Amino acid sequence: MKISERGQITVPKALRAKFGLNKDVDIELVPVKDGILIQKSTKSIHPVEKVIGILNQSSKSDEIIEKMRGR
Repeated sequence: MKISERGQITVPKALRAKFGLNKDVDIELVPVKDGILIQKSTKSIHPVEKVIGILNQSSKSDEIIEKMRGR
């Protein structure tokens, strides 16, 4: 991969698909010890994505809701 004259790079399609880097997604370039980390901008992450898995429970959501309702 090369950087164009205008400073642009092309992220391969397979990587864009794997990491959800679709058109108009904001990204951040973060300097790290050995180079640059490319990541989705935290402001472009959907609020649901921020909380997925935080409960760390194997129950299905319907079961959790029923338990919360006392049924």
